[in-house]
Amino acid sequence: MTARFIGILLSFLLSLPVWAEMEMQLLENRFRVDPSIERITFMIYRDEGSTPVVLVRPDGTKYYAWRHPSYIEWYQEDGMDIVSVNEPMPGPWQAIGQVSPDNSIKLMTNLIMSLDQFPRRLYYGETLKFTARLTEEGEQVRSRDFLDRIKLQVIFTKAMENVESLPAAARPIPQVIGEFVDDGTMMDERAGDGTFTVTLPISVAPGKYNVRISSENGVFMRAEDQQVLVYPSPIMVSFIQGRTAEEPHKIAVEPEPGTIVPGSLAIHVEQTFPGGQMEIDQAQAMQDEETLVASITNGKEPGRYGWQGWLYATDAYNDRELIFELPEQSFAVQAELQLDRNLEEFRRVQEEKERLELEAKMAEERAAAQKTTMMIVIVTNVVILLLAIVIAIIIKKRRTAKMMADSMPDLDSPESS
Repeated sequence: MTARFIGILLSFLLSLPVWAEMEMQLLENRFRVDPSIERITFMIYRDEGSTPVVLVRPDGTKYYAWRHPSYIEWYQEDGMDIVSVNEPMPGPWQAIGQVSPDNSIKLMTNLIMSLDQFPRRLYYGETLKFTARLTEEGEQVRSRDFLDRIKLQVIFTKAMENVESLPAAARPIPQVIGEFVDDGTMMDERAGDGTFTVTLPISVAPGKYNVRISSENGVFMRAEDQQVLVYPSPIMVSFIQGRTAEEPHKIAVEPEPGTIVPGSLAIHVEQTFPGGQMEIDQAQAMQDEETLVASITNGKEPGRYGWQGWLYATDAYNDRELIFELPEQSFAVQAELQLDRNLEEFRRVQEEKERLELEAKMAEERAAAQKTTMMIVIVTNVVILLLAIVIAIIIKKRRTAKMMADSMPDLDSPESS
C-alpha cells in the first residue's frame, strides 16, 4: 500500500508543469521540464564541500560543471550549483550528486531582464539612477539565493568607426563605471524586491559611447546595448573662502546660459570641521534666478576643513532632473586669520612702496625733461649768438671793403694822367 502511494505521488509530481519558480522535494533528485519552457534555471543545493552535481538530460546525456555545451551556463560555489539551459529537452531531468538532505531544488523558467533607457544626453559629473528588473512569467524574481549571486555591471566603451580594423592597442578600453545592487542602499529603494539599482556616476570624458549592461558571472547571462552622448558639465561651481572670521564662505554656482531651468538650482553641503564635527548648509535659487550663491558656515577655528555635497538642477533641454555630486575638497584656516591680516598689511606696504617709487620716478623723469629742455634752450641761444656774430663780421668786412674801394683814385680818369 505504501509503495503504491509513493508511486502515485511520484507520478503526480513528475507530471506537474513548471510555469514559475518552484521549490520541491523530489525522489531521486528528479524534476520534469514542460515542453512550453524556453529557458530554465536549476538551483541545486548540495552538501558543503561536495563536488558539483552531474545534470542528466531525459535522453541520458550528462552535463558537468567543467564540460557542457555553450548554450548551458553553469555557476558553482561551495554548496550550490546554478545551471541555466536554453531550450531544455522536455521530460524528466535528474541531478546526481551529494544533494543536501532536504533535497531542495528550485526551478526558474523564462527569466527576463528589463532595463531603463538612458536619457538622450548625459552630462559629465552627474549621478544617474538606473534600474534593471528580473521577472519570471511576468512576476518579479524574489529568491534571495538567486538574486544575491547576480552581478550586473554598466560598461562604457568609447564609440569609434570601424573599430575592428584598428590594431588592438588603438581600440577603446571598456570602463566599468557602476554595479547594480538590490540591497536597499544608495539609490536602491527596497532590498530583495528583484529591482536592481545602480548609482551611476558619469565620470567618463564627454563624447559618444556604447553602453553595455550585462551579467556575466555564470548565474544569469544577459546583455543589452545602448548608445549615449556625454556632454560637458553645464554648471561651474566655485568655492570662495571668507577673508575674515565674520565673513561666511560661499559657493557660487553658475550654469551655462540656457542649459538649466531658472529657479531650479539647489545645493546641499556637508562641511567637516577640524575636530570631526559636521555642519550642514543648504540653499536654493529663487524663482527665475539662473545662478546661486550659497553661504557656508565659517568655523573660525584654525585647522583644516573639508566640504562635499550635492547639487540639484533641472535640464532645460528635456526638463530632466539632474544630480551632481560635489567631490570632497579641503581648505585651511590659519590661527586667528593672522595670515590674512599679514597679507593685507603686506599688500598695503607694497602698494605704498610702489606709489612712492612711481612718484620718484615721475619726478626724476620731469627733472630730466627740464634739464633736457634747458640744454636745448642754451644750445639754441649759443647757436643764434654765434650766427649773429658771424653775420655781423661778414657785414663789417663788406662795409670796410667798400669804403676802401671808394677812397682809392680812379686810374682811368684824366686827372690821374
